[in-house]
Amino acid sequence: MAAFWLISIIVLVLLSGESNANPAASQQSQLDVNHRKPLQTFRPYNIAHRGSNGEIPEETTAAYLRAIEEGADFIESDILATKDGHLICFHDVILDATTDIANRTEFANRKRTYEVERQNVTGWFVVDFTLEELKSLRVKQRYNFRDQHYNGKYQIITFDEYILIALYADRVVGIYPELKNPIFINEHSYYEITSDAYLAFIRKYIVGIGPWKDTIVPPINNYLGPPTDLVARAHALNLQVHPYTFRNENMFLHFDFHQDPYLEYEYWLGEIGVDGLFTDFTGTLHRFQECTTPYPKNEKNAEALLQKINYMLKDSGY
Repeated sequence: MAAFWLISIIVLVLLSGESNANPAASQQSQLDVNHRKPLQTFRPYNIAHRGSNGEIPEETTAAYLRAIEEGADFIESDILATKDGHLICFHDVILDATTDIANRTEFANRKRTYEVERQNVTGWFVVDFTLEELKSLRVKQRYNFRDQHYNGKYQIITFDEYILIALYADRVVGIYPELKNPIFINEHSYYEITSDAYLAFIRKYIVGIGPWKDTIVPPINNYLGPPTDLVARAHALNLQVHPYTFRNENMFLHFDFHQDPYLEYEYWLGEIGVDGLFTDFTGTLHRFQECTTPYPKNEKNAEALLQKINYMLKDSGY
């Protein structure tokens, strides 16, 4: 995510036609996408933050498939460009933290120092590698306190491959892409981009905002402070609010939640009233929601939200 704020366009995979993003897609074009279980709208969205990355290394095919298996409504990805112009799913501008690049002797001389968002950063930069070179790397867990069993098993994937994962899921799954290093947004203060005027402007182009959760409820000494009015003001403009990032580990939970992620979900969904959560643990959030808001027998589909996004795209010339 961005340093303290993210505004993303929610993109739903409409699944109404063929995709040419991958040669394999033409072989699967007969898939009946119109009779699958629709996107649920009766409870807040379960948004897989880089896939189910609490278990499997982030932004890999396996992490996204696990998230869908565990009940995610959306799968989120970060988008970067390679040296030869391909779009890939990768969070950092450098490869150091989540790949085996440091152990690859053939790339030892490719380490560079660039200025990134007004700071000098040293490492192996995505932009200096071709897609073929990046595909030769293997992804690893970002945090050493998470399961290391899957390290070295998965490749970096392209944006096209990410789309196809959602497209060929056994139910409607939305995609939630984020363009990394949004300089324009980062050049504006928090107060500017959360003002009523700014929210009124962006509502023409988006259906939801994704703020860092601590900007909605600022903590004080790791306890919850008084909530801001951001959610209420966004809702007044018919904008959904999807804060990030919800994680199971104790180090990420404020003391108020007594090391229990279910208490955190209950607070944010029940008291703050957000419309979705970015989580590293899609299975945990899904189990909580199944206990508290089980799937109804006569669920309405997401037609209204789909139509709103469709109108926005048409107005933008797509």
